[in-house]
Amino acid sequence: MLSTDTLLIIADWFFVIFHSALILFNLLGWIWRKTRKAHLITISLTLLSWGFLGIWYGWGYCPLTDWHWQVLEKLGTPNLPNSYISYLLDRIFGWRPDQKWVDAGTLGFTLLAFGMSIWVNFRKKGSKAKVSE
Repeated sequence: MLSTDTLLIIADWFFVIFHSALILFNLLGWIWRKTRKAHLITISLTLLSWGFLGIWYGWGYCPLTDWHWQVLEKLGTPNLPNSYISYLLDRIFGWRPDQKWVDAGTLGFTLLAFGMSIWVNFRKKGSKAKVSE
């Protein structure tokens, strides 16, 4: 049987891998025709979480971040930032940029990806513009 600490470490790595993959998918999933509908769903759910759940939990709320923070707190990790992107930049690269730049970049790139998803999912089929198939 695995110890509690071992399970927490496994949970930590699960969140790092799954959450990072979801972030990358939210940024790039609109590019490929086969993933466009799934991308529109995941990025819409992300934005709904940030805004709608943010009414109660604070702007930009993400349940995955919340759950991961609970795991990290049990592992004794101090001084967790408000932003998961800030956490990843620090954990992977040892870099802690100013939080307002991280927040602005996160929102900007997410809205850009959302706009691209709307465009590729709802443009007319006969459009001259061609996006990667």
